[in-house]
Amino acid sequence: MEPSDFLPLLDASARQRVVERVCAKGEPLFCRGDAPRFMFYIVSGEARLLRQSPAGFEVVLQRARRGFLAEASLEQPAYHCDGVAAERTRVLPIPVASFRAVLDHEKIRGLWVRHLSNELRRVRAHSERLALRSAADRIIHFIETEGSSGTLILSQPRKDWAAEMGLTHEALYRALRTMKETGVLEITGPHLRLKNLRTS
Repeated sequence: MEPSDFLPLLDASARQRVVERVCAKGEPLFCRGDAPRFMFYIVSGEARLLRQSPAGFEVVLQRARRGFLAEASLEQPAYHCDGVAAERTRVLPIPVASFRAVLDHEKIRGLWVRHLSNELRRVRAHSERLALRSAADRIIHFIETEGSSGTLILSQPRKDWAAEMGLTHEALYRALRTMKETGVLEITGPHLRLKNLRTS
């Protein structure tokens, strides 16, 4: 779903309010407990939904690049996570009420449903991964679900990857080292390849 799909359908006053915003790395888009006033479309860069784990480290619940952040907030009275720019990020803030009005258009409603279906599949995989006990199992799951044929090109720093998997970066590094030493994983820069693929 692209801005060109829905921006022309906003009324004139709403279009005037949609002004691209540039966020610096670490800048918040919203904070937990805030009432949602905008739907945020990430034009470039990356924004993330973050939550603190009981152990005190950050868990990444969503990474948005060229797409919406925190879609569920459209029907919520308050955010349940923090939204933060992970790097220099260009954002389109769309007033919530105006975006809801756009969804009355049949074409946009269909695009939105497909978008939410894809996001639901991603969230299910993420939840399944966080339920795995060992760091090695989470790494294997990530490669199998986000990569292709047991191979993944990592598109983020390993410290950020650890946060996305609900791990400390120390636990991630230890697991990667062990998996490499035991022949489970081949690591060449950002390229990760499982050497013994699961058959079930």
